[in-house]
Amino acid sequence: MVGMSRTLELSPNAHINKTLLDKYMSLPMPDGKIQATYIWIDGTGENVRCKDRTLDFIPQSPSELPIWNYDGSSTYQAEGSNSDVYLHPVAIYRDPFRRGNNILVLCETYRYDGTPTESNKRKSCLEVCQKAADEEPWFGIEQEYTLLDVDGRPLGWPKNGFPGPQGPYYCGVGADKVYARDIVDAHYRACLYAGVKICGTNAEVMPAQWEYQVGPCEGIQIGDDLWMSRFLLHRVAEEFGIVATLDPKPMQGDWNGAGAHTNVSTKAMREPGGLAEIEKAIGKLSKHHERHIRAYDPNGGKDNERRLTGKHETSSIHDFNAGVANRGCSIRIPRGVSDQGFGYFEDRRPSSNCDPYSVAETILRTISLNE
Repeated sequence: MVGMSRTLELSPNAHINKTLLDKYMSLPMPDGKIQATYIWIDGTGENVRCKDRTLDFIPQSPSELPIWNYDGSSTYQAEGSNSDVYLHPVAIYRDPFRRGNNILVLCETYRYDGTPTESNKRKSCLEVCQKAADEEPWFGIEQEYTLLDVDGRPLGWPKNGFPGPQGPYYCGVGADKVYARDIVDAHYRACLYAGVKICGTNAEVMPAQWEYQVGPCEGIQIGDDLWMSRFLLHRVAEEFGIVATLDPKPMQGDWNGAGAHTNVSTKAMREPGGLAEIEKAIGKLSKHHERHIRAYDPNGGKDNERRLTGKHETSSIHDFNAGVANRGCSIRIPRGVSDQGFGYFEDRRPSSNCDPYSVAETILRTISLNE
């Protein structure tokens, strides 16, 4: 752990005395005032931005919140000559940092002419979710991520070498097997407090890599909750002076990549005999593999190309296959689902930096709308 402390010495945030903030955060808020943090996805399609404002009321729904704007030329979303991009609030969460009545506000982004920005995948996803609402689609996403020091090296890894081979780290316990569980626990509790439907977490196969799970969520909520959970992850890690990356292959070589395995079911799949519905859906998915690969990372499949090699518990990006309890498949049917004859399937192709709105929309277009 000596190596880790040296890397944190280079992090400006790790030097700040966090206890000094307490005396300011304990100051009473003026009557009727709250702070709202507006959060949005920038032009990269994978990073989040935020800014704060004061409200003189406590909103009960996103529709009560004011539309706001920002400089889109500084977020890869507009030109400097016409830079205003508009924030339309769509979901409210409790603020685990300021607490009280203060809120986090997830927003969609729109251009000056009222059209959605390129990175606003939520609008079309919501339209598809509404069309498929009768099927009651549920999603659960397993979000993998890697913790880095400020130099971009996986946290706790030797500066001039590598840790021991993969094996002891998955769900590991002990200072020689896992790093920065503090961040994981802080993030977990922050998600629960905020209202994100987080349902679990574990250390992953590569040292300094972790996973948490969000869901089951119906329809559009999976995208809203996953994006908010990502904001909370970056925000918590920031306080520790550590970087959380969603890169799907942060370390080349004989190391696992990072995915966002997506568990999917419809009402018919969850009922007795639903395995037949699952198999029917897999048949549809098999005919649109390339379309899904393009939608499963923000760079049209280029990021997943580094991860989906057919090794390290992945399928090949070039082939579609499905199997029971097989983590080397595109689509996995869990053993328990196969045994009981109903439940859900797991799409193992989405990358860790995928846009969950794009993933959910593409899946529903294929299995529910038959497009």
